[in-house]
Amino acid sequence: MPNETNLNELPQATLERPKRFRVSVVWIIPILAAVVAIGIAVQRILNEGPTITIVFKAAEGVEAGKTFLKYKDVTVGTVSAVQLSDDFTKVVVKAKIAKYAAGLMVDDTSFWIVAPRVTLGGISGLGTLLSGNYIGLAPGKATRHRHDYTGLDVPPPITDQPGRLFVLRADSLGSVGIGAPLYYHSLSVGQVTEYNLSSDGKAIDIKVFVNSPYDKYVTSEARFWNASGINISAGADGVQVRTESLVAVLVGGIAFDTRSFAAAGEPAAANSTFTLYPDQTTAMKQPDARERRYVLYFNESMRGLSVGAPVTLWGLTVGRVTNVDLTVNPATLVIRPRVIITFSPARLLGHVSQQEQAAAKALLEMSEEKRTQALRRMVEEQGLRARLQTGNLLTGELYVALEYHPNAPKPHLDWSADPLEVPVVSGGLASIEDKLDSILTKVDRMPLDAMGTQVKDALVKLNTTLKEANVLIERIDTQLVPAATETLQQLHTAIANGDQALFGKESAGPQDLRDTLVEVAGAARAVRVLVDYLQRHPEALIRGKKEEEKP
Repeated sequence: MPNETNLNELPQATLERPKRFRVSVVWIIPILAAVVAIGIAVQRILNEGPTITIVFKAAEGVEAGKTFLKYKDVTVGTVSAVQLSDDFTKVVVKAKIAKYAAGLMVDDTSFWIVAPRVTLGGISGLGTLLSGNYIGLAPGKATRHRHDYTGLDVPPPITDQPGRLFVLRADSLGSVGIGAPLYYHSLSVGQVTEYNLSSDGKAIDIKVFVNSPYDKYVTSEARFWNASGINISAGADGVQVRTESLVAVLVGGIAFDTRSFAAAGEPAAANSTFTLYPDQTTAMKQPDARERRYVLYFNESMRGLSVGAPVTLWGLTVGRVTNVDLTVNPATLVIRPRVIITFSPARLLGHVSQQEQAAAKALLEMSEEKRTQALRRMVEEQGLRARLQTGNLLTGELYVALEYHPNAPKPHLDWSADPLEVPVVSGGLASIEDKLDSILTKVDRMPLDAMGTQVKDALVKLNTTLKEANVLIERIDTQLVPAATETLQQLHTAIANGDQALFGKESAGPQDLRDTLVEVAGAARAVRVLVDYLQRHPEALIRGKKEEEKP
């Protein structure tokens, strides 16, 4: 049996508590640094905005860490990287946006590179000459956020200015360019933002931005026209010069207005499309639903008459020329000019007094049959005729004048034709040329050589007659006039002697009176003899007294 072990002699187990871990003072500083770094990193992550990517065709002056993104001249981000795209055709720019500006990064935000530029609107981006190029942005109105964008090649002229965009459609661009001003009553109210070829390739779509509050004047009845440069028109209406401003002369421009006779329309919605007319006259032309067409057949040259020339009635414009061509008579094969004109009775309302407005309106409301009858009376009874007149001596432009010629022969017209014909008379230069040609023809038929010889002979005879008349006048002065003077002197002496004898202080009495009366009787006899001689020989006043023949 084994020896029993004394249990009390066995070693007893004791419980020892673990020793506490004590951090060395050396580790305090690294731990604090790590905590601070972690805090800074967390703070940076919490305060850092999104990183976006912008793709440009070129990135002139853009550098990582140096180029900023700005909105209203406030930095909202910094370019973090600049690299080429995978196909090496574009430039990919990555930028970190500040957290407070993260709300600007929406779906329709635009980006472009701001650099010095010279455009029609002026010089922009001069500040970048010192600070360097930067990336500008125009915030959109969408709500969905976005992180990749395509940059614009050209900065938009309008960013966040209140107003509305409209589209103008024109046949050609002319001298209108981006930045060209937009005028309303000669006041600059907007500008051209861009232009592109229309989808069908047949027109130009021009986008214009109208600043607020002037955009409310763009209504459904607004008319736009090209106001570029100086519009000089020399036609039958005379020479007209129009321009909006010096800027429009240099860089072009567009103007708009509402026609005075048009009804007040509602403000047009944004991006509404309007027609861009070539000039103000075409844009503001008044349409007339009662306008009537008439045809004129002339027998003279149409040189100087063009489509759009005015038609006047007693000098007042009542219509326009719409077509000028030739017509051929199938029966006689005679070719002659044909002119289609329009007559607008509504235009007469602006030229009549208030008392005559009712009569003028009654004329407008006539039926077609009554209007034809009225025209027939004016043509056949009053002599209404059309003729060409010179409207501008400088350019030779012609217009059609409607006038009354009561002595004109009665025409034979077809009053059922459409359009109705208005008879014509020669006028203007053609009439003058016909008269001059007739005068020259008569002058050419005159025997000028024979007439010249006769005139020469007549002048010779007239010269001889004048010489003879001069001789006769000299004879009158030397012969007849002295004799008449002597006779009158004797009569004067006799009268004086009689007066002395009768009333003088030294009167000798009856004998002297008798002698005086005898002298008076002799003087009277001499006068009577002179008068009798002149009655029998009146030619003596011209030729003088003939010498008596000696026996």
